[in-house]
Amino acid sequence: MASLKELKGRINSVKSTQKITKAKQMVAAAKLRKAQSAAEAARPYAARLAEVMGSIASRIVVSENSPKLLAGTGKDAVHLLVVANSDRGLCGAFNSNILKAARLKAQALEAEGKTVLFYLVGRKGRAVIRREYPNAILAQFDTTEVREPGYGEAEKIADELVALYEAGKFDVAHLFFSKFRSALLQEPTEQQIIPVPTPKAEAATGGAVVEYEPEEEEILGALLPRYLKTQLFGALLENAASEQGASMTAMDNATRNAGDLISKLTIQYNRSRQAAITTELIEIIAGAEAL
Repeated sequence: MASLKELKGRINSVKSTQKITKAKQMVAAAKLRKAQSAAEAARPYAARLAEVMGSIASRIVVSENSPKLLAGTGKDAVHLLVVANSDRGLCGAFNSNILKAARLKAQALEAEGKTVLFYLVGRKGRAVIRREYPNAILAQFDTTEVREPGYGEAEKIADELVALYEAGKFDVAHLFFSKFRSALLQEPTEQQIIPVPTPKAEAATGGAVVEYEPEEEEILGALLPRYLKTQLFGALLENAASEQGASMTAMDNATRNAGDLISKLTIQYNRSRQAAITTELIEIIAGAEAL
């Protein structure tokens, strides 16, 4: 049985941990509001760009002369999994859920006889992927110096992916990130980004006949890289909001658990202390009676 000194030390230790988790929860809650606003503000732009691209793509026949980002390489032998993780922990199952979705996809592709490569964004997923696929990491993008994800980071990632694609390093690229639903729910999401899947044209022009100048394929040639960057930018914003939501929830649970543990240890401490006092009183009374 633990001594009174040990119990008191454990109580003080858990109280210190509770202060840290409470502070982390408050920081995550403050960051969540800003990250959520940024993610929600980017969604309409991405959706509208997809509609415009779908409208233009529906007017052309995809062929070898079409932009490579749309037409593809004509093969699907090599698949690149772009896995977006965070650089920090203390956010529950946020990173592990994204990694789980990517690993399941990798296993399914390998079962079909495909070659799987990885492009890792963020630090947290590297150890797991390096352990299971030591020779499959094609490239990494370091975000340790990035405080908040921006369009600049999405642009750099897109440029690197396009360069690898044009160099023939892969045929198809899939993006894995966590879509923000609420502070309690973050949904691991997979999205094909290269070649760019043609979005459905959803009455973007209201049924009007639109004449494009210059030609549609020329417009797509300029629009496709921007669309890719927009999708990556949106994924980074969704990830940032999801990370803060998961962190806030995890730290709230940790704070509650610490409170429960403090209550249990306090009860145990008081019982032990009372037992020690009772034992001392019995010894004093027994000694007095012996005299």
